[in-house]
Amino acid sequence: MAGHSKWANIKHRKGAIDAKRGKIFTRIAREIIIAARLGGGDQNANPRLRLAVQKARGVNMPNDNINRAIQKGTGELEGQQMEEMMLEGYGPGGIGILMECVSDNRNRTVADVRRILSRNGGSMADAGAVAWNFVRRAVISVRQDGKTEDDVLMAVLDAGAEDVRANEETFEVQAPMENFELLRTALDAAGFTIAEANLQYVPSQTLELTGEQAAAALKLLDLLDDYDDVQDLYSNLEVSEEEMAKMEG
Repeated sequence: MAGHSKWANIKHRKGAIDAKRGKIFTRIAREIIIAARLGGGDQNANPRLRLAVQKARGVNMPNDNINRAIQKGTGELEGQQMEEMMLEGYGPGGIGILMECVSDNRNRTVADVRRILSRNGGSMADAGAVAWNFVRRAVISVRQDGKTEDDVLMAVLDAGAEDVRANEETFEVQAPMENFELLRTALDAAGFTIAEANLQYVPSQTLELTGEQAAAALKLLDLLDDYDDVQDLYSNLEVSEEEMAKMEG
């Protein structure tokens, strides 16, 4: 599939993925709370909750934390009233940014995000101004473990996969979001170790930046990613391997 953003890979290489375990747990707990509130506490009947719990177990989140989050979502335990929101913005060079947020205070979150954007070469965008360029897709990464791209293709072709890409240590498989469970099952059955499995917003068209604009865009994305109320962050930024090497050098 053309136009896949390298932002997730850039985050990994820059070491900007949530390094603090507490922050990871907080984000996943919020996702569990929202999922349980919207669809109930039964994982078998609530695919979103099942995915959130699988994420939690993937980072060794204690069962007590998981259960408490589910109970807060279902109302069995008292907790803050959290709400989801999607914010949109522009960054240096005109890149588009989608921010999935979870907050107990919408006005505070919007004001904070606007401040981060405006102080770092960006601006808020109206609803839909950026989102039109993104499609919700199933994205599953599996460890390479000596397997080849052809091995992955053979495993997922009948599961609706549309794209397979090799990264440094994993293969990333993309498919329409309705094929998520089918894709995961096919990869499990073929013996692959799943490193990460999510529904993500993938840009249809990317925007490649270089030099100071690329550096400024990466800095802004890092700041937004570090903000507590931002659960997931997506961008159509594209930075070449050569450009990344210059920055890291």
